[in-house]
Amino acid sequence: MSEPIKKFLYLNRRAPYGTIYAWESLEVVLIGAAFDQDVSLAFVEDGVYQLTKGQDTAGIGMKNFSPTYAALGDYEVKKIFVEQESMTARGLSLDDLQHLTWEDEDEDYAEKDSIQVVSRAELAALMEDADVVFSF
Repeated sequence: MSEPIKKFLYLNRRAPYGTIYAWESLEVVLIGAAFDQDVSLAFVEDGVYQLTKGQDTAGIGMKNFSPTYAALGDYEVKKIFVEQESMTARGLSLDDLQHLTWEDEDEDYAEKDSIQVVSRAELAALMEDADVVFSF
C-alpha cells in the first residue's frame, strides 16, 4: 500500500537578494515538484518582494533569478499564496507582482492564475493543513 502524498508548504520570508534563502527555496521547490510532490509556496514579510515585477540586479552584481518563477506552472506548482498584510505593509498590490499562471488540462489548457492573495488567518490555516512546512 502506498503512502498518501504529503503536502509541502514552502514559506518565503526574506527579500530576494542579499542572502541565498530565496534562491535555495526556489531550487528546492523545483526539485520537489519534479518528483511529483504536492508543493505550495507562501510569501510573507519581505518575501513578497521575491515576486515583484521588473527586478534589476545589475547594481548588486547578482544574477536575477526572478524570471524562473514563471516556470513554476510547467512543474505543476499552481498554489502560490501571498499574504495581504505583508503586501499592504510594503505598499504593494497584486498589480506589482509577476503574473504567474498554469495550464488546466481539464479545461482545454486554459491559463489560470497561480497567485492567490490570502489573509494572515487564511495563511495560518494553510500552514496548519500542510504536512511539512519549510521556512526560508
